Amino acid sequence: MKAELVVDQYKNYLGSGQKPEDFDAYWDRALQELDELPLKYELEKVHIPSGVADFYNLYFEGVGGARIRCQYICPKVRKTEKIPGIVMFHGYHSDSGDFTDKVSWAAEGFAVLAMDCRGQGGESEDRTVVKGSTLKGLIIRGVEEGPEKLYYRQVFLDTAQTARILMSMEHVDEERIYVQGASQGGALSIVCAALEPGVKKVVAQYPFLSDYRKTFEFDIASSAYEELHYWFRFRDPLHEREEEFFHTLEYIDIQHLAPRIRAEVIWAIGLEDQICYPATQFAVYNKIQSPKKMMIFPEYGHEYLPKLGDRVRGFFVNGEKL
Repeated sequence: MKAELVVDQYKNYLGSGQKPEDFDAYWDRALQELDELPLKYELEKVHIPSGVADFYNLYFEGVGGARIRCQYICPKVRKTEKIPGIVMFHGYHSDSGDFTDKVSWAAEGFAVLAMDCRGQGGESEDRTVVKGSTLKGLIIRGVEEGPEKLYYRQVFLDTAQTARILMSMEHVDEERIYVQGASQGGALSIVCAALEPGVKKVVAQYPFLSDYRKTFEFDIASSAYEELHYWFRFRDPLHEREEEFFHTLEYIDIQHLAPRIRAEVIWAIGLEDQICYPATQFAVYNKIQSPKKMMIFPEYGHEYLPKLGDRVRGFFVNGEKL
């Protein structure tokens, strides 16, 4: 009953965002910049004992000259035909985790590429040089200089470049490229599928980075969006630049990218989520026009969701439909 009530409340909710008139042109220009970068990368072997997988650090140059590091995990024994690939994205402030977290996918015959976000917990560089506040978070990084300087503009492009690199590998089947992640990783999975139409399937768990205007109506001081609160508290206490601030963030609001997605999407949501509020997730989900399915966990929040991995495994491994 609880799930039905929440779904009914938000089933037609399309967000509080105000999509800029030049939003699509903005991202088309950004992708043109990405198109000019070569799909070159370096592999560095990492020695971890395993009977089924080989492990590598993979480095490439992203937009703005930043050196981006990914984990690359591939099966030791490959079939004669090309193998599917999975791109993974991590949560906010974190990194790609342990290499061995991905061994089960390599055992299933997948190539895995897990990207470290710029300047967060992993090795990827953040070369974003901006004026204004850089304290308390990365959503607001560059917001005082306008859309072209936003930190997440560069990260969003990194997701597409990562997928393109995986697709370019000789032994990888570019028709079977999937993405997955939770929280920030869920948002970046949605973004990757929106910016790289070659992505075929997505598993996104309670995505971040959506519906900033609506988010600001909630108690965000202790949520993942606390930096919005701190920006106003220290940079604009009288809210004289409020409209300019939110207008700039619209360019990195994933609800506006959602209509670009062509992939099949499984979306996992916890209705008790106080980090990435359900309303902000529905704002994005309702704008996805490709095949999609929402898996709802009524008593769970921004945490481990039991049974999710088991339920969606066939979606990637056996090509099962939603």
